[in-house]
Amino acid sequence: MSEPKAPTPAPGDTYKGWLFKWTNYIKGYQRRWFVLSNGLLSYYRTQAEMGHTCRGTINLATANIAVEDSCNFVISNGGTQTYHLKASSEVERQRWITALELAKAKAFRMQAESDDSGDDSTSPGGGQGSGSRNSEVQSTLRTLGSKVEDLSTCNDLIAKHGSALQRSLSELEGVRLGGETSEKIRQVTERATLFRITSNAMINACRDFLALAQAHSKRWQKALQAEREQRVRLEETLEQLAKQHNHLERAFRGATVLPSSKSNPAIDSKGPVPVKGDVSDEDEENEFFDACEDVQEFITVPADPKYHRRSGSNVSGISSELGMDDGTTSLDEQSLGSNPESPQSREVVPVRKRRSRIPDKPNYSLNLWSIMKNCIGKELSKIPMPVNFNEPLSMLQRLSEDLEYYELLDRGAKCQSSLEQMCYVAAFTVSSYSTTVHRTGKPFNPLLGETFELDRGQESGYRSLCEQVSHHPPAAAHHAISERGWTLRQEIALASKFRGKYLSIMPLGSIHCIFEKSNNHYTWKKVTTTVHNIIVGKLWIDQSGEIDVVNHRTGDRCHLKFAPYSYFSRDVARKVTGVVTDKDGKAHYVLSGTWDEKMECSRVMQSSRGGENGTDGRQKTVYQTLKAKELWRKTPLPEGAENMYYFSTLALTLNEPEEGVAPTDSRRRPDQRLMEQGRWEEANAEKQRLEEKQRTVRREREREANHNGSPAEEVKEPADKALIEDSISDSPLKTEEVEIASEPSETTYKSGHQDNYKPMWFERQVDPMTGEPTHIYRGGYWEAKEQGNWDSCPDIF
Repeated sequence: MSEPKAPTPAPGDTYKGWLFKWTNYIKGYQRRWFVLSNGLLSYYRTQAEMGHTCRGTINLATANIAVEDSCNFVISNGGTQTYHLKASSEVERQRWITALELAKAKAFRMQAESDDSGDDSTSPGGGQGSGSRNSEVQSTLRTLGSKVEDLSTCNDLIAKHGSALQRSLSELEGVRLGGETSEKIRQVTERATLFRITSNAMINACRDFLALAQAHSKRWQKALQAEREQRVRLEETLEQLAKQHNHLERAFRGATVLPSSKSNPAIDSKGPVPVKGDVSDEDEENEFFDACEDVQEFITVPADPKYHRRSGSNVSGISSELGMDDGTTSLDEQSLGSNPESPQSREVVPVRKRRSRIPDKPNYSLNLWSIMKNCIGKELSKIPMPVNFNEPLSMLQRLSEDLEYYELLDRGAKCQSSLEQMCYVAAFTVSSYSTTVHRTGKPFNPLLGETFELDRGQESGYRSLCEQVSHHPPAAAHHAISERGWTLRQEIALASKFRGKYLSIMPLGSIHCIFEKSNNHYTWKKVTTTVHNIIVGKLWIDQSGEIDVVNHRTGDRCHLKFAPYSYFSRDVARKVTGVVTDKDGKAHYVLSGTWDEKMECSRVMQSSRGGENGTDGRQKTVYQTLKAKELWRKTPLPEGAENMYYFSTLALTLNEPEEGVAPTDSRRRPDQRLMEQGRWEEANAEKQRLEEKQRTVRREREREANHNGSPAEEVKEPADKALIEDSISDSPLKTEEVEIASEPSETTYKSGHQDNYKPMWFERQVDPMTGEPTHIYRGGYWEAKEQGNWDSCPDIF
């Protein structure tokens, strides 16, 4: 791969050879010709380019050299230049490391000598600090020089006395035993004593020299590192100050507060991103847009000090300054730090002690390709997908996990201002994704008619009910009502697209939140969930897209943007930003945070357009805001969660057996219960039995519909297709072709369900707010539970 060189080339030699250099995620490592000369490492595409085109050069005097593994190493100058290199073998890598270290040491010495000569040529009127440092360095060098002279003297003495001792020993061997024996032995003893004394002196001198060298070497290294870090900090601070100054100048020149449209005033824009490697790399290697970094849609700066006249007063003073003297409750007064009902301060005494653990997940290995290989030649409808891909919860239970942070809706119900209430609703919207960050397991697909109740009336003030209302397309309806003044309902169907490396899951349907006191009705939709590394690698989940939370009574709107993860992004991962506007499009609050940790809001005091940004001439909105207030923070996972499917505290209790629930409740599902207990083989067999039972019931229902002349005949699907869909819809890997048969499109979802099944607790209506057909809770479930009368429930398990 590289030219054969000596393992430790001299510092002044020119070292050349082939190495692999990282370019980007499209092309990966590319073969390049590297030349090390005079403390500079340069590279070319080919040896022929050495005479005319250099692709990049890095100065080793200020560079850091780090070894990653047996063949990989990294060279970085702490700034924009970073080379990720790979040698053909460990021996070749070590040759390059040795050559680079020697060249770096020589370049550093040459730079230090140049600095010293520059200091000597300066006038004596320089600063006292530099003069004292130079005198200290000179004194240390003189001390080290004297120690070296002592070592040289001791070395000469050791050589002299060692030679004399050797001669005496030689003479002693040739002496006969007699009168002169004692004289020779005495001479040998004396010379051995002199050699020992000289050796001890040598050892002591070496010890002193080593201690002195180590002490000053560490001191100088720390000083050098401190100087480098301070320089980097100063450069970053200067860059930030320059940007802020530029934005403030543009905002000042803008001078006016701009009323924006009802939609989000910010405009999406994409910009170039730095890649892994240095910016001087060839252009053709940077022509890709797979992981572009999103440019922030707006800029927030601290508000003018005039908005903080009462700097020492409590937060209620801010409300009075903003014209909120009418007794209304402000968002600042309801911040987590002061809210008596916040999770940190409120003590919830549960009626019953919920479980805090489930059996640990068994460590069963699973090879996806071995499963697919064993299915070759089998009928598609007979391919069972094992529970190894699942987690011991159903999709209905996962849907109920949206209520993990119900306190946000409790606090929103107390708000007098619809804009402040919007902030809490938006935070609740984001919080529902916090439980998914590590949850790579697939929930069980609910059987048609399966239900799940979550009764937390006495503990948390709400009751929740989910039901699987359709099988083709799969759809689940959810209804939750709280005695603290809010109702949440939704119907969600899932569409998925398998793209080879990742699986995109797109929820269809709207979520409704209604507050009784104010009659505010909010709606929003969910963003796209992407599961990466489906085939090879460790699974990880990302959320991306945009959400518009709309208050249909007032016209208020919150536009939330979930930034997709990018390896090259300088922004925080899993970032969420948003702006709360009124019906006229005027911004009142800015939201920021991450969907897996926390959300904050800042009140907007003034907004204006900045200057042009980027080459496309688009402008950003500059918001002057007050100090951010925390709306929501994720509760840490329980201890040992990594062995319990990364379940949250609420998720651990969802499948806990309870008395009095309906016979169709997910807690009674046998295959799910067996999987939770670690009996996966039995769970697989039970899962296959339930799927076959569901197919049989569906065929029977279709026959009855045909016999009765039901309108379902018009949309009736072939039995074979139904069988195929039943099996494939439970598979975590759906190809594009399968998707056409098994996944609902937006048009299909809105036009109507193709199954003639009528749900037990929900009825299909046209939503008056969105105009979409949806299932709304008809009532009767909780009354049937109180009476213990479940005679009308089907036997699905």
